[in-house]
Amino acid sequence: MRIALICPPYPSHVQVFSVLASALQERGHEAVLVLQEGAEAFAAGKVRCVLIPPASGRTTEQLLRRAARPGSILGVLKTVADSAAATDALCQHLPEILQNMAIEAVIADQMEPAGALAARHRKITYLSLACALPLERDARIPPPYLGWPYAADEAGLKRNRGGEMVASYLLSAQRRMIRKWAARFGLENLETLEDCLSPLGTIAQMPKALDFPREDGGRPLWQMGPIRAVGGKQDFALEIDPNRPLVFMSLGTLQGHRFSLFRAVARVCKQLDAQLLVAHCGGLRPDQAARVGADWVTDFVPQREVLARADICVTHGGQNTVLDALEAGTPLLVTPIAFDQPGISARIVHHQVGIRLSHRFLRTGKAKRAMQTLLQDASYKSRARALGSQMQPPRLADIGEQIEEAFGSDAAIERQSFKSSAT
Repeated sequence: MRIALICPPYPSHVQVFSVLASALQERGHEAVLVLQEGAEAFAAGKVRCVLIPPASGRTTEQLLRRAARPGSILGVLKTVADSAAATDALCQHLPEILQNMAIEAVIADQMEPAGALAARHRKITYLSLACALPLERDARIPPPYLGWPYAADEAGLKRNRGGEMVASYLLSAQRRMIRKWAARFGLENLETLEDCLSPLGTIAQMPKALDFPREDGGRPLWQMGPIRAVGGKQDFALEIDPNRPLVFMSLGTLQGHRFSLFRAVARVCKQLDAQLLVAHCGGLRPDQAARVGADWVTDFVPQREVLARADICVTHGGQNTVLDALEAGTPLLVTPIAFDQPGISARIVHHQVGIRLSHRFLRTGKAKRAMQTLLQDASYKSRARALGSQMQPPRLADIGEQIEEAFGSDAAIERQSFKSSAT
C-alpha cells in the first residue's frame, strides 16, 4: 500500500510520523512523509520526504520561534495564523502530490487539517493520528489547551462549554482556512479540526491509563501509547551520588531556552541538597548553560535511562517526557506553557502522580514545597509506578497491524462519506 503521512512541522510530531513511516516501510508498504520545507531535519531514521514550500515569511524556523514564545493572547493568535498559513500551503500542493504518487491511503495529524481535506478531495481512505491530546469531543473533558479538571458536575460542564466558545474565537483564522479549502474541494460541513477527523478513527499516543475517563464517541479511538523508534538502552556516564535525590529537568525542544526556569529549579535543588540534571535540547547558549547552577547541564540525554534513576522529573508537560517519566514510575513537577501542556498537566493532577505550578510564578518557595512533597510523600511515586505499569510502550508491529486492519476493514470503509480509491 502506498501511504502518505502528513503532519505539521513541529519536531515532536515529525519524529513520531517518521518513526511510523519507517515501521510501515518495514512491513512492506511504500510510505512517504509530506512536510513543510525545513521540517525534514527533525525526521528520525531513513524515511522518504516530499517537501512543500512554506508560506511567505513563515519558514519552519520562523514558525517554531514564534510558537516557542506564545506570550500574550496576541502571540497565541499569531501562532494560530501561522498554522492556518501552513495549512493553506499544504492544500495548494497536496492534491497533486497524492494523485501523482498514486497514494492509496493517508495518515493525517489531527492538528493539521490539510491531510484530511486533501484525502477527502481525492477520495482516499485516511486515518487520524493524535501526537498531542486527542481532539475527540467529550462534554466532561475540557479542551486540550486548558488545565481545567474533569467535569464531574453541571458547573464543570458549563465551564467546558465556555472554554469551547472562547477557543472558537481564538481559532477563527484556522476555521476560515478550513472553510476556504473545503469549499474549493467541494466538501461540506467542514469547519473545525474536529470536523476533519477520520470516520475510520484515531490512533493516539495518550494512553488510556493517563487520560480522563472517556465516553464512547461513536468513532474508534485507539489509545496505543508513545510511538518510538526501536532501540536498545543507552548508557550515560554520570557519577550520581546514590545518597542524594536526583532531579531531571527538561522543557522540550521548543521551550529549552527558558533560562530563568532552569535557574529557579537549580536554586531549589541546592536548598534541598538534591542533584539536578538539566537537558535544554539546544535551547541555551553556552554562557547561559554555564550559569544555570545545576550539577549537569547538557543539550540531550538518553531520557528514558535518566528517568529510570531520577526521583523527580521537572517538565513543561510535553507528552513524550511525561510518558517517559511515568513509564519509569517517576513523579512529576509540571509547569505547563502552551499547546496541550495544560491539558496534560490536568491529567497528572487528576491521577495524583505529580504537582502543577504556574511557569509564570515559579517562585523558589512554592517550588521547594512542591519538590519536598514529591520527595517525602511516597504515595506520589507509588501511584506513578502503578500508572506506569499500565502504559508500557506498544510494539510498532502492533500499531502497524492496527493501521492495516483499519484501512482494510470493509465495515470501516463503508462508514466514510465517500468511496475510497484505496478499495
